[in-house]
Amino acid sequence: QVQLVESGGGLVQAGDSLRLSCVASGRIYSTYAMGWFRQGPGKERVFVGAINWSGISTYYSDSVKGRFTISKDIAKKTVYLQMNSLKPEDTARYYCAWVVAGTARNSLDTWGQGTLVAVSS
Repeated sequence: QVQLVESGGGLVQAGDSLRLSCVASGRIYSTYAMGWFRQGPGKERVFVGAINWSGISTYYSDSVKGRFTISKDIAKKTVYLQMNSLKPEDTARYYCAWVVAGTARNSLDTWGQGTLVAVSS
């Protein structure tokens, strides 16, 4: 059984930084990537970025490129989302999910509960 637990969200001011964590349990899909998604108020869930579980390749959406960085700790089965220079438009609930490597496709359709990030201006 796949389980993903996100944490680290909170209320911050514009320009601040925040680091989110995603802990995976159950089956680990080593040929997949771990992706981050977000869903803002009244908006659809969108892809933020991902890191291949094997190797070090990362890829990001244009909206966060240069501000957000994804890393991982294989031993802890944890993926991190370091968010710098936060903007009010980054306000959203953030989710992690297994995706097909190199894509934003959550083929397993398994989501955690998410963690809420609110950025005030």
